[in-house]
Amino acid sequence: MKYVVTGAAGFIGSQLAERLLESGHEVLAVDCFTDYYDPALKEENAAELDVARIDLAETDLELDAVDGVFHLAGQPGVRSFGDVFEEYVRRNLLASRRVFEAAAAAGLRVVFASSSSIYGDAEAYPTSEDAEPRPISPYGITKLGCEQLAYAYAQGFGLDVVVLRYFTFYGPRQRPDMAVARIVDALARGASFELYGDGLQSRSFTYVADGVEATIAAMQRGAPGAVYNVGGGEEATMRDVIATLERISGRTLDLVERPAAAGDVRRTSADATRVERDLGWLATTSLDDGLQAQWDWASARVAAP
Repeated sequence: MKYVVTGAAGFIGSQLAERLLESGHEVLAVDCFTDYYDPALKEENAAELDVARIDLAETDLELDAVDGVFHLAGQPGVRSFGDVFEEYVRRNLLASRRVFEAAAAAGLRVVFASSSSIYGDAEAYPTSEDAEPRPISPYGITKLGCEQLAYAYAQGFGLDVVVLRYFTFYGPRQRPDMAVARIVDALARGASFELYGDGLQSRSFTYVADGVEATIAAMQRGAPGAVYNVGGGEEATMRDVIATLERISGRTLDLVERPAAAGDVRRTSADATRVERDLGWLATTSLDDGLQAQWDWASARVAAP
């Protein structure tokens, strides 16, 4: 098959593109190489890929002889208040609108990477896909808006779309602004780590390779119009993660405590019943094993000349 992967130089997109290539598929990789974090890291992620530099907010996708689109491109990060909000609108809503419109016109399936951030402080835990969305960050609002755009194009133009709500992916190549990446880097370099809040906020941590398999399964077996939570089998607090990484690394983290950040939810916990039933997917990587893999990858980079 021939697939487009948007956001192909990112943390998840690059590993999805590589996994598709390993499986014998052809990949048209697309990325804007924005400066949300160091573009050199994206260049490194995409070293094994031929990535087209396209700004999806202003350029149409070429979808000739393509079998499906994995739409992972977007502006990430829940700390999205203030003047940066326009970038979230542009890179999430405007870009996604163009992707959905092009795919609908071509009659192609889109697997869209949404986020658990659309739930905000959820009404129940574990949280099912039927829970009322109530995002508490501009980022979450734009991701929910993208889901609603996908629904509108499905209703109005027959778009075949499957929505995945990712829950806190971690692992090698994780974005440097994310908590696990910052903890690992601080331990590897002997630097301090700023912990926002009391550290008892918890997440459904999902190892990236597991999430990639769910994403591919959604293209192959997802029901048209379906929404699936993609969440790891283990929920843990930030202090749990810190303790595990201290044990793995044999080091003690220099912890600097800060007030909780606006837009940061207290808890995420994925109800994965639907994705297991429809796609036969369950996260199989334990938090210990996943954090070990991330530590091995990151510490080797720090040690390299």
